[in-house]
Amino acid sequence: MNTKQILVIDDEDDIRQLIQTCLEIMGGWKVLTATSGNQGLLLAQSSQPDAILLDVMMPDMDGLTTFQQLQANQTTKHIPVILLTARGRTTDQRLFTQLGVRGIISKPFNPQKLAVQVAAALN
Repeated sequence: MNTKQILVIDDEDDIRQLIQTCLEIMGGWKVLTATSGNQGLLLAQSSQPDAILLDVMMPDMDGLTTFQQLQANQTTKHIPVILLTARGRTTDQRLFTQLGVRGIISKPFNPQKLAVQVAAALN
């Protein structure tokens, strides 16, 4: 069985490292990381991950803009995206769902449950 690959796009080093550790150890994922939306778009195109975990609030290009660009690109629009957000309001969640986001994980998240949350969002 092939190891599934996930791309984590988050501008915060600590969060990225925590997510990578959790998903590799508890989820068995191969984790790629990007520090910005632009870097994430390039990595998504070149590596074709099985899923993307995308932070909503980032400088320069925010998560929603990154998501829209992923959706507009023929080579990346099929990749399921899970948003990672500190803004977990119900209205935001409805909007995200309407946009075609596969799941939403609120920050702060429980590191011990992260792999399970990602798997649940993708199934």
